[in-house]
Amino acid sequence: MAKLYFYYAAMNAGKSTTLLQADFNYRERGMETMLWTAALDDRAGAGRISSRLDIGSDAHSFDSTTDLFETVGAELNRRRLNCVLVDEAQFLTEEQVHQLCRLADELDLPVLCYGLRTDFQGALFPGSAALLALADALVELKAVCECGRKATMNLRVDSEGRAVAQGAQTEIGGNDRYVAMCRRHFFARLRAGDGTQSSSSSSSSSNARA
Repeated sequence: MAKLYFYYAAMNAGKSTTLLQADFNYRERGMETMLWTAALDDRAGAGRISSRLDIGSDAHSFDSTTDLFETVGAELNRRRLNCVLVDEAQFLTEEQVHQLCRLADELDLPVLCYGLRTDFQGALFPGSAALLALADALVELKAVCECGRKATMNLRVDSEGRAVAQGAQTEIGGNDRYVAMCRRHFFARLRAGDGTQSSSSSSSSSNARA
């Protein structure tokens, strides 16, 4: 029986690289895949998954209105599919995670999701919360804190490197906006009094990545 997998980590753990390697492994064996990524993160270009190792692949884009069960099911009517891979899975809605469950349970199609577990305040993203509750397999990918310990948190920083403690849950950014840290140093930075609210993160309507 097919399974729903959730590979999660802090920033800079190689989630997209791992997804692209899994996709390559399927295709190298003559199998067909379907890749998805969040429409709101278009830094690599619309409908594109890229990694820090400068590799990438075209992908379908999802937003909160996308019916993944219906869209993937329609694709199955046109061609054979052996796996669905989803990047930026933290941006899935709870309903979309249920749709991915149906792909595995009803269509016997493996689904591999890759994303962040928590945001810059240590809170779960809706998509990640649903995946942690419903996925058949949970796999933690390792990121490294500046102290050398495993990084599990995502510290948001401003242009001067100061911690940002308030703002919208999501804000698009990479190394310029986020630092992967262990829990100890994440909270130490915030308690040190350098947490600040930036003007770019104060709007609740901003689209973002934490």
